[in-house]
Amino acid sequence: MSASQAQLGLDWMDGCRVCGVDEVGRGPLAGPVVAAAVILDPGRPITGLADSKKLTPRRRDSLDALIRERAMAYAIASIPAEGIDELNILQASLQAMSDAVAALEPAAQAARVDGDRLPRLSIPGEAVVGGDARVPEIAAASIIAKVARDRWMEAAHKRYPEYGFAGHKGYPTKAHMAALAIHGPCDIHRRSFAPVRRFYDEVSG
Repeated sequence: MSASQAQLGLDWMDGCRVCGVDEVGRGPLAGPVVAAAVILDPGRPITGLADSKKLTPRRRDSLDALIRERAMAYAIASIPAEGIDELNILQASLQAMSDAVAALEPAAQAARVDGDRLPRLSIPGEAVVGGDARVPEIAAASIIAKVARDRWMEAAHKRYPEYGFAGHKGYPTKAHMAALAIHGPCDIHRRSFAPVRRFYDEVSG
């Protein structure tokens, strides 16, 4: 489905079974990019939905449980670090979003996707800039994607405690960069990202 569909406007989807779609994890140096798709149930409203980045971890966890309980459908998909290195981060993000939409049961009839690009979809879609703050379905998707990825990184912390993944979730914080300088990359680092790639360049050089 082409990005030109982003110009169709929000109202045309009224009455459709619409999913919201968002991804989390484009900026980190390690771990997967995670996407979610959510179809909300009008008969089981959820108050307080907002951009996941604006919520506290406790509030995200609470809303994550409510979304999973009350949504008509939700699905989560991810692309691991090696897939990101192969595809590049933009294409990996779009692929994860496409996979999440395809996994919905019941299927969505249309999609609203956060951002200015659409993944490849088999249904009509619309890109919504700032959608995680404007569209409840996208906000819900941003929340469950964020919680799922954070939990993945917390599990990774148990395997690689020296990097502090439970704290920074793979983002390039000072603590993470210091750990990289001491230990070098591990299996879940994204080799195509410059701060990680330079370690491999130094070895090969």
